[in-house]
Amino acid sequence: MTKKIIYIVDDEPDICQIIAQQLHQHGYETRTFQTGQQATIAIQRRTPDLCIIDLGLPDMDGISLVKEYCDISGMGVIIISGRGSTTDRILGLEFGADDYLTKPFEPRELVARVNSLFRRLEQITLLSNTASKERKAVFSDWLFDPNTLTLHHQIQMHSYELSSAEATLLSRLLQAPRQILSRDQLLHGFADPFDRSIDVRMSRLRKKIETDPKHPALIKTIYGAGYILTCEVSWKA
Repeated sequence: MTKKIIYIVDDEPDICQIIAQQLHQHGYETRTFQTGQQATIAIQRRTPDLCIIDLGLPDMDGISLVKEYCDISGMGVIIISGRGSTTDRILGLEFGADDYLTKPFEPRELVARVNSLFRRLEQITLLSNTASKERKAVFSDWLFDPNTLTLHHQIQMHSYELSSAEATLLSRLLQAPRQILSRDQLLHGFADPFDRSIDVRMSRLRKKIETDPKHPALIKTIYGAGYILTCEVSWKA
C-alpha cells in the first residue's frame, strides 16, 4: 500500500522534526516547511493526503492559508496552534479544517488525530461497497459521490467538494434517513472532543445543501436529541 503523504507547515524546525519523527514511526511519509509560501509551491507540484498547519506563520496569516488549502480536493487539513480560544477554533473549523489541536500537545495525540482522519475517509469510501454495488446517494435534488466527496445539484448543475468532516456527517445521515441521530452518533470516530465542532460543520454543510440555511428543511435539528435527514435516499451506480 502506498504511504500517505503529509506536509507539516510550522516555523519552528524542532516542532516539525518531532512531528515528522512520530509520523514516520507510524508509516507516514512527510515533508516539512517553515513558511506558507514554501508549502504552497510544494502543493502545486504534488498534493499531499494531509497538511498540518500552524496558524502562526512568519510570512502570511495561517487562517488564510487554511481557507485556501481547504478548497483543494482530496487533501485533509489539521490546524496546530498556540491560539486556543473558542473563537479561533470555531473560525478554523468554519473554513473547513478537519481538526484543530492546541499547542502544547502530545505528539502521540496528533498521530491519533491523523489516524482518525484517515479512518473517516476510509469509512466514507466504504459507502460505495454496498451489496448492490450502488455507489452514489441521491436525496432531494442532490447527488453525493463518496468516492470524490462531491455534492452535485441535479437541477441547478453546480457542485461542491466537501471536507472529510462534512462528508462524514452527511454519510451518516444518508445511511439513516428519517432517523434521529444523536450528537454522539454523529461525532463517533472524530478525535477532537470539541463539542461545538459538530455545530460548525453542520452549519457548513447546510450552507451548501439548504435553500435557506437559517431555516433548514433537509437536515433538521431535533433539540435535545440530535439531527435528522428529512428526505428519502436512493443509491445508484
